[in-house]
Amino acid sequence: MYLCRGNLYHYSFHLGFACAPYFRSIQIPYIYSRNLEARVMNRSTVRNFQVTIAAIFVFTVLLLSCEKVVHISLASTPPQVVVDGAIETNIPPYVILTSTIGFFSNIDLSTLQNSFLHGAEISVSCGAKSVNLVEYSFDTGNNNKFYIYTVDTTNLSNIMLGQVDSFYTLTIKYGGQTYTSVTKIPNPKGIDTMWFATPTYQDSKTPKGALQLFVNYTDPDTPGNCVRYFTQLNGGPYYPSQIFSDEVVNGKTVKDIGLFAGYAQTIDANGDSLSYFYAGDTVTLKWCEIDQGVYNFWNTAGYAASAIGNPFASPINLQSNMTNGALGVWAGYGSTFKTAVVP
Repeated sequence: MYLCRGNLYHYSFHLGFACAPYFRSIQIPYIYSRNLEARVMNRSTVRNFQVTIAAIFVFTVLLLSCEKVVHISLASTPPQVVVDGAIETNIPPYVILTSTIGFFSNIDLSTLQNSFLHGAEISVSCGAKSVNLVEYSFDTGNNNKFYIYTVDTTNLSNIMLGQVDSFYTLTIKYGGQTYTSVTKIPNPKGIDTMWFATPTYQDSKTPKGALQLFVNYTDPDTPGNCVRYFTQLNGGPYYPSQIFSDEVVNGKTVKDIGLFAGYAQTIDANGDSLSYFYAGDTVTLKWCEIDQGVYNFWNTAGYAASAIGNPFASPINLQSNMTNGALGVWAGYGSTFKTAVVP
């Protein structure tokens, strides 16, 4: 379309101004030649105007005729295995095994329940010790169930609990494929101090009486220390919040780190109020050291979640630490806990 417009403009330009030099070359008396030239120029001006109008008309027709309905057929991809597994200090391992859901699928409780994968052979090993995980189901109401693989509670002699500075290998066999991953439970450093104060940044949406959690943290002098933290409010569940890396603060003491409360990411959740703490709340901070592979997954997952609905965001692939094309993460957490009541 741009080329069409350029050709028309080029043609009208030369048609309007190429005539005068030609008539100037004819040998006739000076006065007559000037009158003739004037008449020729008047004619060429009229002709140039006519051609310009024609060019505008043609260009308008071309512009209107360039619209075309494009139908894009997106190829469907086969379902992939998704792993959400973890082992924590003094806690047995668990794995939630599901499959991916189609981008244009109708998602409801039935769809989510059907995404669980059953009958997988899952084991966790640490050195010479290995345990097989068993699948359990929990009724969540409305005839829907939640499924999880963990240690066999009927054989407590073969139980496995997470220990710091230990490596744990996860092996999953499902559908004729084998998926593996290795994670470490780092030795946790923990925070130095914690307190509550007025939020660092406030706007009209910040609730009255809202307080933010602040901590000081001294990073070990070895590079590659990463943290993911959770918060518990008044004895409720632990909800994840943010992650940190020591990429620019290795071996330093970082002061006044502002932390937000984790909360259930439901559709109607009001993050403007749930991200803060309030007088009288009993708050427990679970500060977890994680390895680099676990940090990379949660870092890319957080970026992808924040980019949802943003047409200007760059696409990103989640960095799973699983092998053989499986998605998700096998995470080791070195956990420390600190509790305080909001004044």
